[in-house]
Amino acid sequence: MTATFSPAVAAGLTPAELRRYARHLIMPEVGRAGQERLKRARILVVGAGGLGSPLGLYLAAAGVGTLGLVDFDTVDESNLQRQVLYGQSDVGRPKLDAAIDRLREVNPHISLIRHGHRLDSSNALGLFGDYDVVVDGTDNFPTRYLVNDACVLTGKPNVYGSIFRFEGQVSVFWGAKGPCYRCLFPDPPPPGAVPSCAEGGVLGVLPGVIGSLQANEAIKLALGAGEPLIGRLLLFDAMRLKFRELKLKKAADCPVCSTSPTLTELIDYEEFCGVGSSVVATAAGPPSEELTPGELRAVLDQGREIVLLDVRTPMEHSIGALQGSTLIPLQELLHRVDELDRGAEIVVYCHTGIRSRKALDFLLHQGFENARHLVGGIDGWSLEIDPSIPRY
Repeated sequence: MTATFSPAVAAGLTPAELRRYARHLIMPEVGRAGQERLKRARILVVGAGGLGSPLGLYLAAAGVGTLGLVDFDTVDESNLQRQVLYGQSDVGRPKLDAAIDRLREVNPHISLIRHGHRLDSSNALGLFGDYDVVVDGTDNFPTRYLVNDACVLTGKPNVYGSIFRFEGQVSVFWGAKGPCYRCLFPDPPPPGAVPSCAEGGVLGVLPGVIGSLQANEAIKLALGAGEPLIGRLLLFDAMRLKFRELKLKKAADCPVCSTSPTLTELIDYEEFCGVGSSVVATAAGPPSEELTPGELRAVLDQGREIVLLDVRTPMEHSIGALQGSTLIPLQELLHRVDELDRGAEIVVYCHTGIRSRKALDFLLHQGFENARHLVGGIDGWSLEIDPSIPRY
């Protein structure tokens, strides 16, 4: 099963390409015709992070003729544990600048196209229409639903990958030929219910495993070879080194890929996923329930007595914490809420503001009328107020 190719790179391989792809050319499943298919292929990778790193490296090395990259972030030192496209000298650079420099070294014979903007409902359809295969290397739910819906509406295959801690998932969602992401996950989880990799962590090698599997699927689609993971979800457990496969069925009532879809255009995916105006879900509530890092600094400078409540894990707390803060991990808060004074002024914080918002909602429901949470979490505090606190 193969994607429908756009007219792009001219057919034929140069002598240099024949030398470079020699190990492909001697394989009957690829051969010269297959390598020319790869040269004509146009593949878009959404996200140049943990998954995007092995994706970019292997798709470029394989000879995908046109490789597009979507990202608007910069390289942070905490990326280097798993994002193997980058090195220490890239810290602070735009990821696309560093990625394209590296991929040009991997293969100077391909065309690399940068899309240095946030993917959203206003640009996804036009962008996807220019490519044959879309590979989702993102780590947040609004973008996953956006990528899925845009792929269904443009008829493109969506090579999906997901990672968290020691576990990963891979599939090929293609609404025209099988189930889509919404068939498996009709609704997003509640905001804060699923921690991001920044909050829960990820084994550094895991993106390499999952991203390589995604690259494998994308290459198979371009070649029209093998059996793509359409209608199958591959689950990987790195700790037990086990793979499992689940069969997926197309949902008869899927709002986007069924025979009678109710969703025929892109929507506001941040609102759909309940994360307000921020993809990282700082989940803004009423102004009286929030403090920015600058506002918290002003409160502390006034010398007011406040309880700084850290709802992260003990390991995160040991990396860096606000001075004098009380640690009660979010999962323990229900059973330890009586340790807090209901009349005290409380400021809840976590890593980026997701768990603290959830904790705040719980405290307000429990009658803590003078509780607020720190927007952006300790990560925002480190960026804006105290860079001596390590970022992670």
